[in-house]
Amino acid sequence: MRASYASDPNQSRGRLYLEEESAFRSCFQRDRDRIIHASAFRRLKHKTQVFIEHEGDYFRTRLTHSIEVAQVARTISGALGLNAELTEAVALAHDLGHTPFGHTGEDALGALMAPFGRFDHNAQAVRIVTDLERHYAEFDGLNLTWETLEGIAKHNGPVVGELPWALEVYQARHDLELDTYASAEAQVAAIADDVAYNHHDLHDGLRAELFSTDELAELPILSGCFARVDEAYPGLNYYRRRHEALRRFFGVLVEDVIGVGQESLSRIAPETADDIRHAGFQIIRFSDPVFEDLKVIREFLFTRMYRAPSVIEMRKAVTKVVEELFPFFMAHPDRLPKQWRKDVEDAKGEVALARIVSDYIAGMTDRFALQCHEQFLGEG
Repeated sequence: MRASYASDPNQSRGRLYLEEESAFRSCFQRDRDRIIHASAFRRLKHKTQVFIEHEGDYFRTRLTHSIEVAQVARTISGALGLNAELTEAVALAHDLGHTPFGHTGEDALGALMAPFGRFDHNAQAVRIVTDLERHYAEFDGLNLTWETLEGIAKHNGPVVGELPWALEVYQARHDLELDTYASAEAQVAAIADDVAYNHHDLHDGLRAELFSTDELAELPILSGCFARVDEAYPGLNYYRRRHEALRRFFGVLVEDVIGVGQESLSRIAPETADDIRHAGFQIIRFSDPVFEDLKVIREFLFTRMYRAPSVIEMRKAVTKVVEELFPFFMAHPDRLPKQWRKDVEDAKGEVALARIVSDYIAGMTDRFALQCHEQFLGEG
């Protein structure tokens, strides 16, 4: 049963373009379905999470990560009496704006776009679902509800100060109230992202042999998880042992978020979804002790995984790809695919062209970016 502070599809603020409602799906279900069918969602299959997509079939990609986030988000949402369909829609869409090569690609494109209005993957996700997905006859984008767009834009908290250009352009058309917190559903999607990557980055790092199981067993939270596994299953196979420990770690994080959420919601007693938005703090979060333990784990991952020598070498290589593709397309916009050329023809000035080039590069998969670099800039 949904709580009074859950987002009610019957009370949605609606879509930018008026549409006839579905006879058998809520507006948030339609949002979720449109996101799943979007071209940008399919491309996440070949976009980096930590390891470059072609480095191994077992490592997470942005697509598998997004699916895991959605699963965690639905679990937390259900436990807190929230709207699971809106939660899932925001969770599935939260990484649509990521560039090829993960945060490395975003850093490179962000530096290149600094003179042209900046680049931010959350703002780019809004741009994708409001403009760049051009399949429908009556509008550009997916025409998602206000609540889903709000969640994509500010699931990590209020967006204040100078806005990235992609978000500024849409905000001028459709006020997403960026200075407030998002719905509880969007906050759940944000924390589910943290739960998912803290869990699966440890798993992927083990598979890549960047650190050992014994090292994990010394970390906060994980030490207790391994101890419980060893007590319950003495002599367990190496791979099963670490899987069981990581499974318990996953559970600790989810249960912690649910417990904190239940306590906060009980304390502030919100009656509507807007009460959550105006509470003045992020209601869905980790407890302070777990947050402090996660900082230790994140520092371990930063040192041993994200800045591992092999990862650093790949970061340098893919940074070069983005840094060279951008000026190439700025100098040769005629090399963009023909469906982009109408935008180029309409572009007035260097800033407008840079934003088109940024949209194009940001939408590339890892493999397509490498292919384009080889085609246009390869030697020989």
